[in-house]
Amino acid sequence: MDKRYMALNTSMLVLRLLEQRSMYGYQIIRELEQQSQMVFRLQEGTLYPVLHGLEQKGAVVSLQKTAENGRMRKYYEITASGKRLLQEKAEEWRTYETAVNQVMGGVLFGGL
Repeated sequence: MDKRYMALNTSMLVLRLLEQRSMYGYQIIRELEQQSQMVFRLQEGTLYPVLHGLEQKGAVVSLQKTAENGRMRKYYEITASGKRLLQEKAEEWRTYETAVNQVMGGVLFGGL
């Protein structure tokens, strides 16, 4: 998949995962891969700037916690502001998806 498509909505996907539960970076990467059936694959160098940007916007907070293996990790949690941002981004996505489907005639590229 073209990485430009992924770049447009990475923050929305990260916020959605954090809405489910707090996670540390590597967990976010693996969960995104798993839930997307390996379509979305992030590198740490892509994820952390997204997380830091969301943190600067107040959409997520980071906390030091002990992981299951006993190691200290930086976990990220969505905030109330982040939940509102997620709703806005999801609405933008629905508008975009609807417009693309209308142009494509309501079919996925199988009819081309």
